[in-house]
Amino acid sequence: MEFYEGACELKLLQTLEGHTDRVWSLAWNPATGTAETPLVFASCSGDKTVRIWEQNPSPSSSSSSHSSWNCKAVLEDTHTRTVRSCSWSPSGKSLAVASFDATTSIWENVGGDFECVSTLEGHENEVKSVSWNASGTLLATCGRDKSVWIWEVQPGNEYECVSVLQGHSQDVKMVLWHPTLDVLFSCSYDNTVKVWADDDDDWQCVQTLGEPNNGHSSTVWALSFNKTGDKMVTCSDDLTLKIWEMDSTSMQSADGYAPWRHLCTITGYHDRTIFSVHWSSEGIIASGAADDAIRFFVEDKDGLVDGPSYKLLLKEEKAHGMDINSVQWSPGEKQLLASASDDGTVKIWELASLCTGNGY
Repeated sequence: MEFYEGACELKLLQTLEGHTDRVWSLAWNPATGTAETPLVFASCSGDKTVRIWEQNPSPSSSSSSHSSWNCKAVLEDTHTRTVRSCSWSPSGKSLAVASFDATTSIWENVGGDFECVSTLEGHENEVKSVSWNASGTLLATCGRDKSVWIWEVQPGNEYECVSVLQGHSQDVKMVLWHPTLDVLFSCSYDNTVKVWADDDDDWQCVQTLGEPNNGHSSTVWALSFNKTGDKMVTCSDDLTLKIWEMDSTSMQSADGYAPWRHLCTITGYHDRTIFSVHWSSEGIIASGAADDAIRFFVEDKDGLVDGPSYKLLLKEEKAHGMDINSVQWSPGEKQLLASASDDGTVKIWELASLCTGNGY
């Protein structure tokens, strides 16, 4: 699909209030957003809670613009400090929640009520991020103790730590599994992205993307993959987004690990730290930053002479009243964007095309 600058607008559908402190992170339930199942997402906050939100489609219209969002549950009294990150299992049945109290809790919807079914302990201090692999059999966590933990899901809500990965020299900000491969990515205050793969049950770092190979020059806050998983975008304190691609031509080892290489840098658009980035299935990259703005980028199909480049599609100047910590595209046919901010709110947006009046 072709996107043209100025040919779309961002519509604010709803502002969701309820958290009493900054909202750090958002996660859409991947098993929702179908005709039968309304969209659901979780938000987590410095108020030590997670809120579960559900879309109520309006009876008169199928358009997402006319639906409202309700808080269906508040997960509380489990964590004693900030809840920093949350992630749904691929089946949408379990929600993993990472907290500054050094634990990760696992929640399940049991007959309409969310229950904490397991607590993972091991990190020395703040857990910053949590992520499930594509099959839902492995969970990764990371934290301020510079480590990345890999947990194997066992029967009966048991989680066994199968590996503790020491490689980063600073606080690890985010972990994210590749969308199709059991390869784990972590990004850190040490300015690098590390790629971890399993070799005969021995997890190790197979690649480090740092400044020497066109990487970031300051903290890497987040990363996201495109729909097919052959490209990745990273965002940083150095005010840039970087696009990386999997170099499948040079398989490095017998297990078929394909290294990643820097494709291009999106620079000159941000003047404050970029905290969050998410790549939609339609190919639109959204960024959330400390200047309270949301920006959208798409590949510039016209300028391929000097190699791939990306252009700014749209900038929503004051999307929130304070720093934007998370931007996340929804699953489903018609993608909505949710944003979370230090201002304590979550906002639901629709990127609509002006020529047709419909969302992409």
